[in-house]
Amino acid sequence: MRGAKCQCRKGVAEIAPDRLINRRWLPLNALRAFEAVGRHMSFTAGAQALTVSQSAMSRHVSSLEDLIGRPLFERGPTGLKLTPAGSILLPVVSKCLDRMEQTINTIRNKDLESRPIRLHIPPSLLYQNALPLLAQFHKEHPEIRIDVVTSNVTGAPRDNVDMAVVFDRPNVDDSVADLLWMVRVAPLCSPETAVTHKGKSLEQFLHDNELLHVKLEGEPRGLLWSSYAAQQRLAIEAGDGLAFDTAFSAVRYAIGASGVVLADIDMFAQEIASGQLVMPYDRVSADGFGYYLKTHAEDLGDPAIYLLREWIIRHFSNSMGREAPAPTEMVPEMRG
Repeated sequence: MRGAKCQCRKGVAEIAPDRLINRRWLPLNALRAFEAVGRHMSFTAGAQALTVSQSAMSRHVSSLEDLIGRPLFERGPTGLKLTPAGSILLPVVSKCLDRMEQTINTIRNKDLESRPIRLHIPPSLLYQNALPLLAQFHKEHPEIRIDVVTSNVTGAPRDNVDMAVVFDRPNVDDSVADLLWMVRVAPLCSPETAVTHKGKSLEQFLHDNELLHVKLEGEPRGLLWSSYAAQQRLAIEAGDGLAFDTAFSAVRYAIGASGVVLADIDMFAQEIASGQLVMPYDRVSADGFGYYLKTHAEDLGDPAIYLLREWIIRHFSNSMGREAPAPTEMVPEMRG
């Protein structure tokens, strides 16, 4: 490498710290070792995954840390933890290795037309709204194969995917983010629950009913109800009641049993329109969360990914009604 001080030490190139590393000097074995250790958060498990010795894994990772000039793991009494540098590098290396593995297998299997696009969609959105839209896309573009994955996380999924619809607050990262819609929530319940408590103020109504929660990873169980109460200036106990992993489950419970769920009025517009759910009070709030489509910038050159992205933005956004449903007319005393 012209102009760079470079020599081999234990099989790894030493490069002057003021020089850029190009692909000629990428230490592939060390990157594979780092990814395996980072995926399992264990040198022992990483070594077993690659069928090499633990000492070899340790040498590879140490050599990569020397090359980068920063530690990638914190080694403590409770185990391994990624450093900030390791947290940045691991998803990039994992994605690159996954892509190479998929592409090589596609070529080996002589399936050269296209590889499947891995698309992540949160469970409630998938079951409530996305399935018919995906069926429509498949009908219009049968040549594009899609592997749909789902996981109940807030923000980016842990698995490596090509595209992801995520439930999150606005943030900045290295992905291209397209806002599909901002969530608007209101207390929803069954018609029977609304009739039983007609005439009450919103605060009294919520106090007298079980509040149903949708859990957000890493957040207190009552976060959404607490945020809603603060916006509406209500004094309620927001931590009690049943908690569900998905809004879909919480809404089904409210329809079939009892309780009040704080749910997206656009996602569940059909249930409100059909009378399965009612919105007793005209008190809609934006809780700051929304659904975003995240795509890797470098993947936008892929015609299939570009087409799917444009299609999702157009159809998912248009499918969500933006007129707030009127409060149920069966209990007009409850408005306000």
